[in-house]
Amino acid sequence: MTVKGRVADIIFVNEENGYTVLNFETDGDFFTAVGIFPLVSEGEVMLLTGEFKKNSRFGEQFVVESAEISEPDDLEGVYKYLSSGLFKGVGEKTAMQIINTFGMDTMDILDHHPERLREVPGIGRSKLADIVESYRKTKQMKESLFFLQKFGLTMGLALKIYKCFGESTISVISNNPYILIEDVDGIGFLTADKIAEKMGIDRNGDFRIKAGIVHTLNEAAGKGGHTCLPKNILIESASKLLSVDSSTVEEVLDGMFNVKTVNVDGVETIATDLNYRTENSIATKLILLKKGVDRWDVDEDKELRNYEKTQSITLHDKQKEAVKKVFSSGVTVITGGPGTGKTTIIKAITTIAEHRGKKVILCAPTGRASKRMTEMTGTESKTIHRLLGVDFAAEGKFEKNESNLLTADIIIVDEISMADIYIFYALLKATPRGARLVLVGDKDQLPSVSCGNILTDVIESGVIDVVSLTEIYRQSEKSFIITNAHRINRGEMPLVDNKHDFFVNNKIDGSDIVNTVIGMLKSRIPKFANVTTNDIQVLTPVRKGIVGVENLNAEIQKELNPDGDGIVHGKTTFRVKDKVMQTVNNYCLSWRKPDTGEVGSGVFNGDIGIVASVGKGGVDVLFDDGKVVTYDGADMDELTLAYCISVHKSQGSEFPVVILALSGSNYMIMTRNLLYTAVTRAKKMVVIVGDENCIRKMVGNNYTAKRYSLLKFLLEKNVHKVEILWG
Repeated sequence: MTVKGRVADIIFVNEENGYTVLNFETDGDFFTAVGIFPLVSEGEVMLLTGEFKKNSRFGEQFVVESAEISEPDDLEGVYKYLSSGLFKGVGEKTAMQIINTFGMDTMDILDHHPERLREVPGIGRSKLADIVESYRKTKQMKESLFFLQKFGLTMGLALKIYKCFGESTISVISNNPYILIEDVDGIGFLTADKIAEKMGIDRNGDFRIKAGIVHTLNEAAGKGGHTCLPKNILIESASKLLSVDSSTVEEVLDGMFNVKTVNVDGVETIATDLNYRTENSIATKLILLKKGVDRWDVDEDKELRNYEKTQSITLHDKQKEAVKKVFSSGVTVITGGPGTGKTTIIKAITTIAEHRGKKVILCAPTGRASKRMTEMTGTESKTIHRLLGVDFAAEGKFEKNESNLLTADIIIVDEISMADIYIFYALLKATPRGARLVLVGDKDQLPSVSCGNILTDVIESGVIDVVSLTEIYRQSEKSFIITNAHRINRGEMPLVDNKHDFFVNNKIDGSDIVNTVIGMLKSRIPKFANVTTNDIQVLTPVRKGIVGVENLNAEIQKELNPDGDGIVHGKTTFRVKDKVMQTVNNYCLSWRKPDTGEVGSGVFNGDIGIVASVGKGGVDVLFDDGKVVTYDGADMDELTLAYCISVHKSQGSEFPVVILALSGSNYMIMTRNLLYTAVTRAKKMVVIVGDENCIRKMVGNNYTAKRYSLLKFLLEKNVHKVEILWG
């Protein structure tokens, strides 16, 4: 619905994103309106489009989808508009003097004859210049925002665009709307294409086709983790997206300078210039690190004997091999499934190195993986982001880089398969020459959700030293979780006796699966396993459907946390005690630790927390590491319920108890490595709720979706170049 009225007073404004709470007057009635408004001021006449929604804490509010500003239609409105503080040099007194001089002609004077303001007592040349300039800038901004809103953009996106292009907004976008894709976060090809269509831009024009090609490559990276695509697949996909002939796409593609063509095993392969440069730099840096180490004066055998004696532990041959390899090689990969001793090796490396006066750094791509590494090794581990330090003067850049290196002799990265190529390259840039780099991971898990295929590519290249762990050690033999993980990996059905730590509850109907999951969450598992509900993580392979992430979250919330303070954002109600997750990396989001007084910025994809409080227009979230983050306005878009998460989102994390909800789905999704990944997320107990036939099909389905990347090829190619240069 659309209502016309006047801004009576402004209650709250978030200066960063424009999120505003205001009282709105229409036909003598008042109501609260919330939304994103640019430079709104008391007295302004506006058309608001949106709907009334009930907020559990603040009552009924008009949630604004779009807003349009009209000229004030009476003297009171003009006065409030001018005296709002929006215009430099105009307070209540000056505003009244301007109105007394020009009456209802005031707005026309400001627009077309601003020099006449000199007729107003007290306005000299200097004050006139201030008034005219501030009025011009304000008007320009509003005109730009309304121009953008004509294309169906939200005020939030419109505000982002204006912040990027300023007074040039209208001319820049009129010339080439596809520039928005590269320069404005949140604007994709489809949005830019709709704008271009409304502007009448040629659908066969080079601007559009180039943007479509880059979009296809970026979409492949975002949805499939590909860093590149074979030329034929790229052309076919882009042609379908653009609804133009493949020959036209190919002609434009061949003339593009911001993509790179590489011949990989006889196949023409295309990557964005950014992705090619990133993977090429990773390959070169890994090779240089491998070559650039000096031999340490360490008697590894003696150190290992001392470590075994002091720790009362016996290391197996493969574990000893891994430790020795780290001390002799510049880059080492250690890969193995659960229970194969990866953590034991990390502890041994750290202890021996520090005994020899070497500095060791532990890190991981995600907060949960880092926290787990700290707990398991007894040595502090950091996320890669935190280790590098975010440079907030330049969003997405890091304080530690090639000009400001980390201080370390050994850098150990756990869950390396979870890292995308960009964060991994950032780490490599900050790694000093001569340091040992240790990459630890499980090659049989699902590949990273993010862009790249680092672990698999590095292993398959044969360029980097690899130690593969296959033996399950005694401390893990009694765990059905560990045993079954390896059975699944070998294509064997898991062993189930529903007595130890691995349970299967055979359910076929989707509603039965949902109800069983909820029953287990509410009482059965907490009582049986002596855990809290928050210790239990529900996983599912899919987002949609009755056993998908979205429905399970809604149903679980309805049962576990149906009442209390809450705030509606989009289709989700967030309440105190809700389990939530950050869905993207946000380097600028501020956090604080109430216990220590520590403050900082940066919240990252996959971080899980609990809603601690609900406030005006937003929520406070307490994350696992003790950080408290305030979300309001557009920031709420980055938050989702996390009672249930996808198996892909769970990678790099570990939970005391995992409930895996399974129902029949797409063959390409229901695979062996997905089941393996889900099972290996649990420390204490696994419960599978679903069709046993589905489990059987997954165990038998060894399909692995092809992930296109260049790192393996570039490692093989660059190693020869480096060897020649090295001599």
